[in-house]
Amino acid sequence: MKIKETRYHILIRQYKNLIYGYAFYMMKNRMDADDVTQEVLIKIWKNINSFNYLSAKSWIMKTTHNLCIDYLRKRKRETEYNYSVEDVDESKIKTEGKRENPLFQMQIMNMKEKIKEALTRLPEKLRSVFILYEIEKFKYREIAKILDMPLNSVKVYIMRARKELQKELNKYELQDE
Repeated sequence: MKIKETRYHILIRQYKNLIYGYAFYMMKNRMDADDVTQEVLIKIWKNINSFNYLSAKSWIMKTTHNLCIDYLRKRKRETEYNYSVEDVDESKIKTEGKRENPLFQMQIMNMKEKIKEALTRLPEKLRSVFILYEIEKFKYREIAKILDMPLNSVKVYIMRARKELQKELNKYELQDE
């Protein structure tokens, strides 16, 4: 029993933030992300001896993704989803060249909001691939394994997500004094 607990604690320490971060981006609110994360942690505990420890990251992320999809489908059937932009973690949206100009800082904050909103409007498949690649920094092959899709589909979805975001965001331009 001690080995099982040790393996579990190592995995949790290593992946809990990744699980929650992905669930949060997919679910778009803290309560559902907490629920998904808790369910993933329970599944890890129940299956700790049945999956390959070396491929744990893929198994964990695939499980997280599948639970998010299940929750989203269930939510869609139950009620219309009402999303609050304040729930998105701004620290994941990077800005380069931080400047001291208050006007520029305000524009950066506005652009972050536009990006968050645009991400929420991406179709589910595009959003999940984009978040895994651009925000969580997974490799193409890892994403293909996690989402159980061909490698080329991952590449195409990332390209389509970028195009959709670009199309939606190109009307906004930062004004640099």
